[in-house]
Amino acid sequence: MARDWQSLNEYRLFCRGRLADPYPLYHRLRAEDPVHWSRQADSWILTRYDDVRFALQHDPRLTAERLSLLLAQLPREVQAEVQPLRRLLSTWMQYYDPPDHTRLRSLVNRAFTPGTIERLRPRVEAIAEELLQPARAKGRLEVISDFAYPLPAIVIAELLGVPPEDRDRFKRWADDLTVFMEGVGADYPAIARRTNRSVLELTDYLGGLFDQRRRQPRADLISDLIAVEAEGDRLSQAELFGICSFLLEAGHETTTGLIGNGLLALLRHPDQLRKLQQNPASIAPAVEECLRYDGPIQRISRVVTTDFELRGKRLRRGQRIWAMQGAANRDPRQFPQPDRFDILRRNNRHVAFGYGVHHCLGAPLARIEGQIAFQALLRLPELRLENTAPEWQEGVSLRTPKSLPVRFRVS
Repeated sequence: MARDWQSLNEYRLFCRGRLADPYPLYHRLRAEDPVHWSRQADSWILTRYDDVRFALQHDPRLTAERLSLLLAQLPREVQAEVQPLRRLLSTWMQYYDPPDHTRLRSLVNRAFTPGTIERLRPRVEAIAEELLQPARAKGRLEVISDFAYPLPAIVIAELLGVPPEDRDRFKRWADDLTVFMEGVGADYPAIARRTNRSVLELTDYLGGLFDQRRRQPRADLISDLIAVEAEGDRLSQAELFGICSFLLEAGHETTTGLIGNGLLALLRHPDQLRKLQQNPASIAPAVEECLRYDGPIQRISRVVTTDFELRGKRLRRGQRIWAMQGAANRDPRQFPQPDRFDILRRNNRHVAFGYGVHHCLGAPLARIEGQIAFQALLRLPELRLENTAPEWQEGVSLRTPKSLPVRFRVS
């Protein structure tokens, strides 16, 4: 007899973004119903690695243009109120298909180069040390609020060229966008209204910053984006708003999750922690394993553009798909012993940063931030968890501990 997924409490918690450990559920869905229709999520849920990669790559049967489904969760009167929010999000690359996505990304790539990111390494190291300094005398650190959250937030603000005195406002705007993008909660209309107010403040602020950089360019990403041009094509003002706001939202929350989730995994697996401490050169594969084992992004959505069949299920035009990256990264068909945390894992072709044309633009920066963060944290002597079962943020897309207090020996 088929399992009644809709009646399972853990399944309901998962659909509401309140399941603390989704991986056992992923395993059962992947084995019993890998292309699963969820009435509660009003979406197809894909949990196998090959199916998730198929959904994430560009295919004419699927589209990334899914903003309307997110906004459709709001009452009509609220949708009418939040038009500035709609206009801003409609310029985000993640909602574009080729060729529009190709054009925009190629322009951004001219400014957001690997060389630009690599040159940030010394500054990221300095920020990490500055953030840890107050904790050294106390022997205690709240990793999320005092380190994992401010580190990428400061880095992205400096990269864009935001003055230090304005960082707190930037963090508030980014927080509001992140909460809205999760698309869950009974108070979603209130979240939308608050985010719309933040968008108005953000675009007003960025508009002033753009004007300043046009008059007097500096060595920052906003100046580079304004200057970028290819074959006579430039970024419009609306596209500049979209790129900067997207980098603001995506550029810190996912790295916070990488640092928090990764450190939790390392401290829960002392053999792997010792292995990394004894061989610091293994930091790069260790970060990749942290991303695979418990990545900060658990799913990306797509919309069906034409009816087609997948594993015997009929997907209909207009239906939404949840491509569960967290489930794909624990698929035993792709990863031997997928629930084993192994910092030296070989052939670790995870999809934590997506796949195909929409592969995360900021992945090189997130990797550098993760490497530096773990190296700095693991230099704290006798580092240990204060709470072995942390509470998790509510959400289906983002997976991050609410807090992660640790203790260490004062040297």
